[in-house]
Formats: sequence, C-alpha cells, structure tokens
Amino acid sequence: MAKPPDAPDTKHMPLDPVAFLKTTGVGHNVNKYVKNLTVFSQGDASDAVFYIIKGKVKIVVLSEQGKEAVIAILGPDEFFGEACLTGQERRLSTASTMSECEIMWISKPAMLAVLHKEPTFSEMFVAHVLARTIRVEADLVDQLFNSSEKRLARALLLLANFGHDSEPKKVIAKVSQETLAEMVGTTRSRVSYFMNKFRKMGFIDYNGHLEIHNSLLNVVLHEQPHISGDESKTAKFAPKID
Repeated sequence: MAKPPDAPDTKHMPLDPVAFLKTTGVGHNVNKYVKNLTVFSQGDASDAVFYIIKGKVKIVVLSEQGKEAVIAILGPDEFFGEACLTGQERRLSTASTMSECEIMWISKPAMLAVLHKEPTFSEMFVAHVLARTIRVEADLVDQLFNSSEKRLARALLLLANFGHDSEPKKVIAKVSQETLAEMVGTTRSRVSYFMNKFRKMGFIDYNGHLEIHNSLLNVVLHEQPHISGDESKTAKFAPKID
C-alpha cells in the first residue's frame, strides 16, 4: 500500500549527536579511565577519534631530545585524535588522563560514516574543528609575541574556562607547576615566581585550592596590569601547588 503523499518520511530519523556520543554501538563505545592513564602514545597507529564525556585529558608532544611540551588540556565535550581523518597514520602526540575520565572511542570508519550520513553531527564536528583551529592560532601568537608571565596568565584563565561561559567552571584536575611550565614554555621556577606575584597582586589566591579572579585578565590585556574593581566572579580548582 502506497504511503500518503503528505506522510512524513520515517525511514531515517535525524541523529541526536549528544545521544550518539554517550552510547555504545557498532564502531563506537564508552570507556572509563583512571587518572594518569595513557589513552594513546606518540607513534601509535592513528585509527580512531576520541570524545571526552567526563574528565580532563592532557595532550603532550615529546621531542627526539626527550623534551616534553603540553600542547593542550581538554575537557568535557571536546574531541581529540581527529587527525586520523586527514590520513595521519601515526599519532604525533601522547594523550593521557589528568583525572578519572569517561571517553567515547569512535573508529575511523564509523566516524567517517556518521560525518557523511548525519548533517547535524557534521555541523557539530565542524564547529569543534573551527574552534580548535582558532585556539591553535591564538596559542601560536601567544608563544611568538607574549611574555612568559602573560602566557601563564592566559593558561590559567583557559583552565578556569574564562570566556566560554557566563560563569567559570571548577577545574577538577590537579595541575602541577611543572605542567604549567610545559604549557607556557618556561621553567618551573619562573612559574613559581609569577604565581607568587599574581597572589601578591590579588589576581589569585591559594590555600589548599586555587582561586583565579577575573582581574587576572589585566595581565593578558594590558602591559601594566592593575587590579580590577570587579572580582565578583572567581574560578575555584585544586591544582597541586609545588
């Protein structure tokens, strides 16, 4: 019997990206990770994309001389490992957990299939790629033109999620001064010096936990920082202060 001409086509319902990224299916499943566990290592086969449901993941590059650089710290609702979609055969970085995590693993064939078939998912993923590209460009400008003090201030603000929500979020993962130094591209002693300076100027407070005040933005925005009168918004997280 023929379908009435105005009846809706129910052969293919639009995919809900949020539901897809949190449920197990063919070519994709959710895995739980403990803290300090390697998700993939530099040099591993690049054959899957990962999506963070819960927790924090650190992306690190290791040079031939053994020097490490933290190129990203990622949190919930962010993808990583997506370079496999461009034909990259080996991982160029190492991804490891900074806290307990729930991460969706999506095989390369499954990811390509859903991108091809599902416009809503494709739009979400393209938005992610564009945001990541903008972030990488900003990081490059930061490294080329800004002082280590300003780079540290920016890194702390990004960890506290300033600029992404109306209120900054609590960063659960502990971030050591050594990790901050790797992110900024300076020494641990310089990080310690600037952290103490920021505290004395009222930009941050820490006593077992670290509070980042939005007045820290002055270090990024001005050559001569000053304390802002509005410190109503703070971000609290508990990094390890060495």
